[in-house]
Amino acid sequence: METISWNDFMKVDLRVGTVVEATDFPEARKPAYKLKVDLGPDLGVKKSSAQITTFYQAEDIVGKQVLCVVNFPPKQIGPYMSEVLTTGFVLDEGVVLAVSDKKIPNGTRLA
Repeated sequence: METISWNDFMKVDLRVGTVVEATDFPEARKPAYKLKVDLGPDLGVKKSSAQITTFYQAEDIVGKQVLCVVNFPPKQIGPYMSEVLTTGFVLDEGVVLAVSDKKIPNGTRLA
């Protein structure tokens, strides 16, 4: 495993946000949802595409606090522009969301 410095880690801006909308994304090559994530007053609501359909129904994701990388450039995914990367743990069966186990203010940075 390659090691990184603290400064390398701090370049990745990981923030918590609350999913406020989740809808099917039938145009995606792999099964996915379109998410809208409230990342607090400084960042606002951002769009994300997430391949999490194996373990989650769209209606069950709304209200979950998720961890997002907010300083990647936007990425075009089919007809959808994803503005943040919603993080998760990749298993053989699918992706499990990285979530907070306590309610914390949207936009709080992971350190």
